[in-house]
Amino acid sequence: MVTFVEGPARVSVPATSANLGPGFDSLGLALDLRDELEGEVLASGLVVEVEGAGAGAVPLDESHLVVRSMRAAFELLGEQPPGLRLSCRNVVPHARGLGSSSAAIVGGVVLARALVAGGELLLDDGALLRLAARIEGHPDNVAPALLGGFVVSGQEDGEWYAVGSPVDPRVGVVVLVPPTPVSTEVARGLLPETVPHADAAADAGRAALLVAALAGQPEHLLLATRDYLHQSYRRPAMPESLALVEALRADGVPAVVSGAGPTVLAFTDGPQGPTTRAVLARTPQGWWSAHLAVDTAGATVRTSA
Repeated sequence: MVTFVEGPARVSVPATSANLGPGFDSLGLALDLRDELEGEVLASGLVVEVEGAGAGAVPLDESHLVVRSMRAAFELLGEQPPGLRLSCRNVVPHARGLGSSSAAIVGGVVLARALVAGGELLLDDGALLRLAARIEGHPDNVAPALLGGFVVSGQEDGEWYAVGSPVDPRVGVVVLVPPTPVSTEVARGLLPETVPHADAAADAGRAALLVAALAGQPEHLLLATRDYLHQSYRRPAMPESLALVEALRADGVPAVVSGAGPTVLAFTDGPQGPTTRAVLARTPQGWWSAHLAVDTAGATVRTSA
């Protein structure tokens, strides 16, 4: 029988960008744009409150993604709480390719563990990663959301893996977020069943180069972010995003579609650097843009104790 902690627990979880061009379903980067969750065990019932992104649109019952993720974690921990209060203050935009669903999933499983006394002994980070990846269906966003930084992840023989890789401190990121969402299901539905062998080989080479470029040779980021597998196929769902990616790349800026899109991510320099300023100045009308640091902390927990 588990013991639930008294008082609320608070979890902060970062946005993430997957793929990063050639690293389809395998590379992910945590970004310093954070959703804040607070949970508390009650005597009975379920109370769900949402502020910010998704407010008025997401369900406020057991079907809420954070609640479902918490329930899955409580199941592994051995007991469901008698009642639950959840408050979400969301900053990560929904359906924009910045890992909002992964933030919800990781936030939920980490929050559930934090509400159980000795939860980290019962469910370590490896177990949380496996659970989060199973809920999401792939690990490329949930791994950096949980662990922070730049992560190479995947599945082999039914087992999930995630390995962190360094990011040069000179590397910054600008995200350019359009006002219209694109669902992951729609974006994935545009991908072909097969691709030419030459394209797959080229993508593998670029993905390997991207790991090295991010680790300490950012001068190679433009070449390293060239994608052959997925971005061009998704043009019908996000023509403005692909046009912006191509325009930025033509000017020498390493730009990609973030995750399944439609957000555009550009690798730049510091928050006041010339490349950052130039990219921000090209934000299309009606879009939102920002320079974001690479998040190295991943999901963090704070309790009332």
